[in-house]
Order: sequence, then structure tokens, then C-alpha cells
Amino acid sequence: MQRITLTYGAADPLVLEGLEGAEFTAFMPPRGSSGDAARSLAAAAVAAPAQSPPLTAHVVPGDRVAVALCGDVPEAAAIVSAVAETLASAGIDPAEIHVIKGPRLGPAAGGTVAFVPTPSGCEAFDPTVEAATSYLAADEAGRPLYLARALVDADVVVSVGEWGWNAALGGRSLEGELWPTFSRAACRRDLQVALARRGRNALPDWKSGMHEIAWQLGVCASLRVVRGAAGSLAAAFFGLPDDAGRQARDAAAAWCPRITDPAAVSVCSLSEPTAGFGAITSAVAAAARVTRPGGTICVASRVAERPGIIFERWRQGAPLDGLVHEAVASGDAVLVADALQTRLFARALDDRRLVLLSDLDEATVEEFEFGFAATPEVVERLAHRAESVVVLPEADRCFPQPGWTTSGD
Repeated sequence: MQRITLTYGAADPLVLEGLEGAEFTAFMPPRGSSGDAARSLAAAAVAAPAQSPPLTAHVVPGDRVAVALCGDVPEAAAIVSAVAETLASAGIDPAEIHVIKGPRLGPAAGGTVAFVPTPSGCEAFDPTVEAATSYLAADEAGRPLYLARALVDADVVVSVGEWGWNAALGGRSLEGELWPTFSRAACRRDLQVALARRGRNALPDWKSGMHEIAWQLGVCASLRVVRGAAGSLAAAFFGLPDDAGRQARDAAAAWCPRITDPAAVSVCSLSEPTAGFGAITSAVAAAARVTRPGGTICVASRVAERPGIIFERWRQGAPLDGLVHEAVASGDAVLVADALQTRLFARALDDRRLVLLSDLDEATVEEFEFGFAATPEVVERLAHRAESVVVLPEADRCFPQPGWTTSGD
């Protein structure tokens, strides 16, 4: 009988096993490096890229270099150290190396500002301070494009970002790009509204804006990284943005387990056990890809944040389209973010049952008509009795690949 221990931030982990003869599939996130090993991995990537000149070929002594950390980069301190030392070896004065870190866009879709710890020596970019941005160019529609002043003023920009997945958006995560990470808050709001209104149909415009910013800024030095288990660094690739991105996408396939048959029960954890409800949305979307209609998704976490008023009204029976329209019309960024999360969650869960093992109290969970798990044993019993089980550690970063045809893909 197969057995797996799933940690989710609590003192007592989940110990999962299936019935004799039942299908039991457990995904293992890719292992990565940390500390000095992560620094060596990043240093090797910028020193000897497979398809592009090394980082030292992009700069000359006297250049002002901006190193842009796009959101929550794994092993950021080790990567910054490796990049800074490589630039110094090319004759760049350390005083001319400006490291700036942008806030991540958010676990599920990225409308709200989510600040993360900033490595020592880095400046934190705040998109709500317009004076911290500068005019870059105008887009095809004539609208002005603003970006962090430190990037616009630099002679060379080294972009550092993660390439990852978000099943709630049907594939690639919005994280890891210069835009809208280093744009004004208004750009984030515009993206959020577009996603709330149009869902995944808004993503082509995001991709167009992302490429436009990189082209206008003249970015040729891109370091794309792939996260490993528990926030480690699994891979790093340097080069032109498209080249580095393609290599990172291939490596990120390690987060895309292929599941042969749909499961009756899926059990998930989160990459950050205490994250907000948006991370649960991403995890549910990943699990739904490999959980049969009418099946059960269990999410184990330490999430204590309850969903917002739009989500609550939807669970009480209000039509979702009307709620989204009201939220967008209000212009309230909090309501728009809530509407977006609700839309993504509703699409992902569909007719499946959700069971939460979290720090939310029983009354709150039952108010939303979800199953409440007071202890790990509740989830363990569900898994033990199921005819088929899939276990997805750090499910909010997974993009499982069903081994059968699904109507939603």
C-alpha cells in the first residue's frame, strides 16, 4: 500500500494512503538548490548561456546597470550576489549597480500589490508612488507607458524573473515579467479589470503589453529561473528574453505531472501555507484538471483569510456575471480583485466538492458551503476510502496534464 506524508504548515502532517488496489498517484515537485549552491547555479547561467552571449558581453565599464527582480524570485539573495559579482568582473562599479525589486502580482491573477521580503541592498518599488516611475513610450493606441524610473534611466537592464504556472489562468503565470510588475498601480488595475471582464481572453493583450515594454526598454539580458520544491532554485537560464523564456518553460515542465486517469479525490497543499485565499483558487484549479466531475478536492493549508463580499454573495446564490459587472462598475480595486478571484474559482471548481483543512473556523467554511476538516485525520479518511487519489504538493504552482480529453482545455 502506497503511503505519502504531506506537510502543510501544521505541526501534524497529513499521512495519506489508499485502499488496497486503489489508484494512488503522488506528484513530487522538482528538487532545487539553496544558498551557495543556488548562487553557483545562477553564476553559471549568466557566465555560459547556451544560446546567447554571457552577461559580461552586455555591459562596458561606466554603464549604469539596473537589476530588476520581478516579484517573488526564489533564492533572490543568492541570485543577486551572483549577478552583481559577474557585473563587477566586467568592470562595472558596484555603486552603478542598482537592484530594484517589484511586488508580486498575487497568487491567482495579480491585480493587487503583494510585497515580499526584499534582499539586503535592494530597493523596493512601490507602484502606488507615481513619482517613482518615468515615461517610457506610448503604445499602439497612443496611451503612455510608465515604468520604474530606475529602469528607464539605466544604460542596461538585467531582468530577473520566475517562469511558472497558474492553472487558474489556464497555463502560464503572470509573474516574472517587467510589466506590469514595474508599472504604475493604474496599469495593474487595468489588467485586473480586463481579466475580471474577459477572463483568459484578456491574456493576449497582457502578452502584447509585456513584449512592447521589453522592446521599448531594449532589454537583451534576461535571467529566467524555475522554482524548486520549498522555494528552492531548480534551474536558471540567461539570454535574450525569448530564448531564456523558452528554456525556462521547458524546465518548468517538471511542475506539470501527467495524470493517467481522473481521480475521485485530490489532496493539495500550498507553496506558502499561510497565503491568502487566492492561492487556494490556484490550487483548486490545478486539482480540478485531474479530478473527475463530482469528485472531491481537499486543500490543506494554514490560510486564515476569508474570501471577500463578491465571493460570499456568489456562494449565497447571486448570479456571477451580475456581481462581476457591479464590481467593475464600482471602480473599487478591492471589489474588482474579489470579483476576479470569484470568477476564476467558480470556473475551476465547477461541480466538484471542496474540503478545507485550514485556519478558517468551521462556521466560516460552512457558510460558503464547503466541507470542513477539523483535523488531518478527516482528510486522511477521505483519501483512504477513495478508489483513486491524486496528491499535489504545492498545488498552486502546478499545471497537471490530464491523460484524457477534457472539455475545459
